[in-house]
Amino acid sequence: MSQSPTQQEVPVTEGADVSQRQSLDVLDQLMKPEVQESLTVLVENLPKLAEMVTAMTKAYDFAQSVATDKVLISDTMSAMGEFAKPVVDKAKGVASAAIEANDRAQTEQTSVGLFAMLKMLKDPNVQQTLRFAQSFLSVLNERQQQQR
Repeated sequence: MSQSPTQQEVPVTEGADVSQRQSLDVLDQLMKPEVQESLTVLVENLPKLAEMVTAMTKAYDFAQSVATDKVLISDTMSAMGEFAKPVVDKAKGVASAAIEANDRAQTEQTSVGLFAMLKMLKDPNVQQTLRFAQSFLSVLNERQQQQR
């Protein structure tokens, strides 16, 4: 009794059976027309995709090297600190002056008369503050007129 090779029974182990079923599933998927169209588009665009992946890989490598570079991080932090230091010092100075002025205003019980106000008007700081207030109110008025 002679059997052809296709009719011979070959014992298949369970792992090989699973592998064979998976390969058949993949082949069934590949036979679908929409999958074939997608594969055609992918193959046609492989050079562009390869360029994009290369560029993204370079960008990732650069970002990774920057993110893990301790020297760069410390230099950046010190540069930010140097940039922010004058602003912080100025804000601290203004805040301390405001606190001191509030303390003085709370302790003084004298009233400010007309002549004292006229004398204050000669102070350059008062003049600058009044000019600022006048300009600020003018700008607000102009913007309010534009919105109407």
